[in-house]
Amino acid sequence: MKRDLSLWQFVGFAATTLGGTLLHFLYDWMDQSILIAPFSGVNESTWEHMKLLFFPLFIFALIQSRFFKDSENFWCVKLAGIATGLVLIPVLFYTYNGVFGKSPDWVNIAIFFVSAAVAFLLETRLFQKDRLRCKRSWLAFAVICLIGMSFVVFTFATPQIPLFQDPLTGTYGLNG
Repeated sequence: MKRDLSLWQFVGFAATTLGGTLLHFLYDWMDQSILIAPFSGVNESTWEHMKLLFFPLFIFALIQSRFFKDSENFWCVKLAGIATGLVLIPVLFYTYNGVFGKSPDWVNIAIFFVSAAVAFLLETRLFQKDRLRCKRSWLAFAVICLIGMSFVVFTFATPQIPLFQDPLTGTYGLNG
């Protein structure tokens, strides 16, 4: 397991933040293509920003898993990292906005980067300590896939709650 873990995690952080940044703009760059919508940000809602973190994390985990085959805890560690990063985005965003009223764009960008960094730092710690006992790695992978499916489904069938509301337009998902 000690195969340059720090390098893997640094590359993962860089790939995730770069990928998430590209996904933020991809929907508009591709003329609002319905094929891109499930994986990229379709508006400025908190949910869509969580999506920008999820898909690069998941894709990197799929790549990384090919090199960490001997780690029986791999998917459980990845689930912990992904869940932590996803939870941090709304927690930090709504806490900041609750205290200060509104967040400038640089704070929203920082929240994304901090959430990604914490996800990878947690994963690194869990891999290094090797104390996490995962009895059903397939279940952790299935939960990650369910999270991904929820991002796809809620892009088209968006719940009308504040987490999904674009703060700039007041609309929800693709259809407003």
